[in-house]
Amino acid sequence: MSPYFHSVTLDEAKCKGCTNCIKRCPTEAIRVRKSKARIINERCIDCGECIRVCPYHAKKAITDPVSIIDDYKYKVAIPAPTLYGQLKSAQSRDHILTALKMCGFDDVFEVARAAEIITNETKKILEEQKFQKPLISSACPAVVRLIQVRFPNLIDNILKLKSPMEVAAKIAKDEITRDKKIRQEDIGVFFITPCAAKVTSIKAPLDKEKSFVDGAISISDIYLKVLSSLGKIDKVEKLSRAGFVGVRWANSGGESTALGTDKFLAVDGIHNVIAILEEIEDEKLEDIDFVEALACQGGCLGGPLTVENMYVAKTVIKKFIDEAKETGFETASNENYHYDIAWTGKVEYRPIMKLDKDFDIAMKKLETLHLINNGLPGLDCGACGAPSCRSLAEDIVRGNANETDCIFKLREKVRSLAIQMMELEAKMPPVLDKDETSEIKSKKRGDI
Repeated sequence: MSPYFHSVTLDEAKCKGCTNCIKRCPTEAIRVRKSKARIINERCIDCGECIRVCPYHAKKAITDPVSIIDDYKYKVAIPAPTLYGQLKSAQSRDHILTALKMCGFDDVFEVARAAEIITNETKKILEEQKFQKPLISSACPAVVRLIQVRFPNLIDNILKLKSPMEVAAKIAKDEITRDKKIRQEDIGVFFITPCAAKVTSIKAPLDKEKSFVDGAISISDIYLKVLSSLGKIDKVEKLSRAGFVGVRWANSGGESTALGTDKFLAVDGIHNVIAILEEIEDEKLEDIDFVEALACQGGCLGGPLTVENMYVAKTVIKKFIDEAKETGFETASNENYHYDIAWTGKVEYRPIMKLDKDFDIAMKKLETLHLINNGLPGLDCGACGAPSCRSLAEDIVRGNANETDCIFKLREKVRSLAIQMMELEAKMPPVLDKDETSEIKSKKRGDI
C-alpha cells in the first residue's frame, strides 16, 4: 500500500511511554514499544485525538510556518470560519479579516463563502433523491479516512463534493487571475486551519493528485500575530462576503441545519461518529437523509490546532453569526461559478486490516489470531503496549509482538519456570542418585 503524508507526528523526546494515546486512538494506530509510542502510518487518519489526550504533548501536528507565504508573489489567506470564534475582542469579522491581511497577505477570501456553495449543491442532491441513504458529509477529511479504513461499505454514502477549503482556494485563484491579471502560479493560497486532518488533505488529497491550496497554517501559530494586528488597525477593510449560513459551519450542526430538511443527524467527536457509522452499517438509520459527522467534539471549534476553549468559542462565534444575519448578506449562489465542484477522483477502501494478501494464508492467520486471543485475559489493560487483547493477538500473528508481552502470560511463564526449577533442584546426577528403598534393605541385612 502506498504511504501518504501524515500531519500528526510523534516527538520521541517528550514521549514517556504512557498508554493514554493507545486507548483513545479510533483506528488502533498506536503501539508503545521500548517506552515510546509508535504510530502505524497506514492506520492513522490524522483525527488529532492523540494530540488532545497526550499529557506530555508528545503528539503534534506538522503545519506550514507563517514564513511560507514569502515563497509567492501574491499571497491569499483563506481562513476557516473557526478563526472567528478565537478572537472575542474583535468587533466584527471585517476587523478579524483586516488583521489577518496585515499579517503579510495581499488578500483574504472566506472559506465560509465557499461553504455556502457546497450547501446549495447538497440541497440539489437531496432534492433529487438519487443517492444512497443516508448521505454522509465529506467536510471532515478525518471521517472520510475513517470510513476508508473501518467502514468500506459506506464509501458510496459519502457526499462526493469538494471541501469548502478547496472551493475557496479555486475561486480565489480564478478571481485574482481574472481581475488582477496575475498568473496562477504566482498566487499562493494558504488555509488557516483548526485541525491536522485538513493539513493531510492538502498534502495528500483524497480525490485528486494536487490540492488548490498551497499551504496550511495552524490557527495556533498565527493567532498572536492576528491578535496583535487587531490593535493596530487604522482603517477596517470590507472583506467579509459570507452570510450566516457559511459562518455557522464552524459549529457542529451548522452544515446540516442549512439544508432545509428535518431528516438529518449531526454528530461530533470521533468515538461518537464511530457509533453512528456502526448504526448506519447495521441499517438502523434508514429514515435519515443526511449525516454531518465531525471528528472533533464541538465541530471545528474544538479542533486540536485552535486556541480558545471550545465552549467559549461557541459563544464568541454566535456574535458573528448574529452579525451576519443582521447585515443581510446574501447566501453565495452556485450560478456565479462555472466549474465542477464534484470529486474528480475515486475514494477507495484502504485494507489495513488484511492479515495477508493470500486468502488461504489470511484465513489460517485469522484462526491463529482467535486462538491466541482466547488465551489472553481479555482485560484490555494496555500494559502490553497494544490497545486491546485482540490487537495484541493481531500483532503476534503479524510477527510484531510476543505472547509474553502480556504481563499475565509472562507471570504464567515465570510461574511455570519456577515450578520446573524446583523439580530440577531435587534431581541428582545419575552417578550420585541413590535408590532409597535399596539402601533401607541393605541396612536390615547388616551390609551397612
